[in-house]
Amino acid sequence: MTFSDISLEEKQKALGELRNIKEQFAARGWFPGTSGNLSVRVGAFTPDRFHFAVTSSGKDKSVHTPEDFLFVDANGEACETTALKPSAETLIHAKIYRMTGCGAIFHVHTVYNNLISEYYGDEGYVPAQGIELIKGLGIWEENAAIRIPVLPNYADIPSIAKLIPGTLKPEIPGILLRNHGIYAWGANAFEAKRHLEAFEFIFEVLYRSLLLPPRPHSRV
Repeated sequence: MTFSDISLEEKQKALGELRNIKEQFAARGWFPGTSGNLSVRVGAFTPDRFHFAVTSSGKDKSVHTPEDFLFVDANGEACETTALKPSAETLIHAKIYRMTGCGAIFHVHTVYNNLISEYYGDEGYVPAQGIELIKGLGIWEENAAIRIPVLPNYADIPSIAKLIPGTLKPEIPGILLRNHGIYAWGANAFEAKRHLEAFEFIFEVLYRSLLLPPRPHSRV
């Protein structure tokens, strides 16, 4: 399937979902400065041929403009004539799509995901166990223990993308960049949003738990 084979309705649906998600996340303060990026895949998928709508580079995500998004191919190249540039991290989105076949990827920078990814960065993963919102990732095991991968935040984006295949865990729909942010994905925009919200809840719980004083010994 070429980009021209994708229906106008599907393209408009993807852009509408992105505008809605962008507005919700901006209201939560998840796009400080012009940080973060969002994407939704459109059309048929094979690992070597797919297309997705992605946020434009350097845009204020607290407002809506006609220049907020553009469509790119599996190599992160624009599918239509445009002066817009895709997010600098589009290659990371493309690699995740290629490896997972997911339908949407959301990336945000928050205080909690920055602090937790730095705190556990040397271990290469963030451990979490027994937190209720692990169920939001589709993991329903009682007292489930998970490890959320943490990758180094290289300035060279292709260097990060090369690490993704060896880091992905099928059961964990997310990857952290150390002291940078989280990429969360799902089969569609709704699922990716749910996964991202679950991750952010987990990170806040982990951070706040580190601040708790030691429990006093119980008296018999």
